Amino acid sequence: MGILNNRTMRALAKVTLLATLLTACSGNESTTTTTNVVPPTPTEASCILAQGTFGPTLTEVGRLTTMGASAWFNDQFSKPQRLHFTYMNAAQAALPAGQTISEDQFFESFWQQAVNGDDQLRQRVAFALSEIFVVSFQNGTLANNPRGVAHYYDMLGAYAFGNFRVLLEQVTLHPMMGNYLSSLRNQKTIGARLPDENYAREVMQLFTIGLKELNQDGTEASPPKATYTSDDIKGLAKVFTGWSWYGTDKTDTRFFGGTPDPNRDWLPMQNYPKFHETLPKAFLGVTIPANTSGEESLKFALDTLFNHPNVGPFIGRKLIQRLVTSNPSHAYIGRVAKVFADNGQGVRGDMKAVIKAVLLDPEAMTFSSADSAGKLREPVIRLANWMRAFNATSSSGHFLVGNIDDPLHQLGQTPMRSPTVFNFFKPEYIPPNSAIAAANLVAPEMQITEETSVVGYLNYMRNAIPNGTGSSNDIKANYTAELALAATPELLVDRINLLLLQNNMSAGLRSQILAAINSTPGNTAQNKVYLAIFLTMASPEYLVQK
Repeated sequence: MGILNNRTMRALAKVTLLATLLTACSGNESTTTTTNVVPPTPTEASCILAQGTFGPTLTEVGRLTTMGASAWFNDQFSKPQRLHFTYMNAAQAALPAGQTISEDQFFESFWQQAVNGDDQLRQRVAFALSEIFVVSFQNGTLANNPRGVAHYYDMLGAYAFGNFRVLLEQVTLHPMMGNYLSSLRNQKTIGARLPDENYAREVMQLFTIGLKELNQDGTEASPPKATYTSDDIKGLAKVFTGWSWYGTDKTDTRFFGGTPDPNRDWLPMQNYPKFHETLPKAFLGVTIPANTSGEESLKFALDTLFNHPNVGPFIGRKLIQRLVTSNPSHAYIGRVAKVFADNGQGVRGDMKAVIKAVLLDPEAMTFSSADSAGKLREPVIRLANWMRAFNATSSSGHFLVGNIDDPLHQLGQTPMRSPTVFNFFKPEYIPPNSAIAAANLVAPEMQITEETSVVGYLNYMRNAIPNGTGSSNDIKANYTAELALAATPELLVDRINLLLLQNNMSAGLRSQILAAINSTPGNTAQNKVYLAIFLTMASPEYLVQK
């Protein structure tokens, strides 16, 4: 493919930046019933896979349409988990003496599983959870503990299909979270020194209840009321005192990081009574009595947070945003929150039920022309879509993608490298001076989208599609099926439409791509395939997940 000129680049950038979120998944094949009852069409199957996995493949579309949605979800829930932690240990064992693994080995394992893992639902939900319960390699301590970060990511995957209360506790006690939000080595009140408030604040603001009291449909309570005060933060902070590295004893030396256990980077933090707050701990209208142990205080606090009425709509909305749409209706949030509160069998926080409620909701599965429907695909998802849709393989077997943070020459996003605890982008982000702002909508992923990153993405994919990506172009797509259709461009575009656009390609875009394919006399089959894929992936219709 020829290099795009500057005028074309600017035009694509402007179109992308102003892209309006137009439609949801199912196109003209939509149905008002969930796919638990009616077997999904190929379009609906592609939609479920676009939202609930790292991207559709023709094989998986066929499986889903044959099995039906309910059976597919149950099959995915039962898939065994392949551990990044195991990969990191094997990588360390293979290195010469004196050398250590780094975040690069985690990226290798991440892309291997994102592309080839058969537990795709777990893979995708774990990535979504990593953008809610954020830790990041950009923290120096975590960068020096890549095995611990890999285990943290595995933990998100392991409890993605469990109960939210257990997930919350595992997040809270993981040493990588303890390091990232400074609850590790947090000490009780002594004189003028007060407990560190960082985790207490973020576990409420970001992980459970949010800033404002909510109705079950996600609307703010009337009159508006904050969910917590500075006094609540101070009281809850006392709960997170005395927690530090795992070890075989609870000495001061071990608390402060000496005599390290070889597995302290992944085993849950333990409580050291000497450093745990003995004063009463008052927060959110409850009080933990004085002299309550660290373990009992933690259980009481997490139970209190878990049972707060905000959790269902707050976490439900975040999961909807990460998987389906940036601007879910209040009815959609309410339906998911209802399932969070009760899975139908009296169980609160059942993540399997919540995930199904998010992905099989009528708003996720039906056509909508509302401007509020859809979400911008983040860069990691776009790259994974391409790899999966076109059967990418790694010549080394390691998927050597590495750090792709650079927005101009790469993609501007790398898994587990969020710049802050608020993720790569905030859920309430509104692009200034945009049609989205005028419509009073949000577009979180737009926070990492600007002319530089748009041009970087286009250049990255322009090279990757024909040549491959990763170190020394380690990862290459296999276009055998597409090449077989190159002589019939209409069928080629139809295939790409199903895999990348869930059959929502507009007649106008289809005509433009066909015209481009047919405009060059003697255009090779390869160039037709490359051009059709590139123009699809460069279009606002693809960039906005529908």
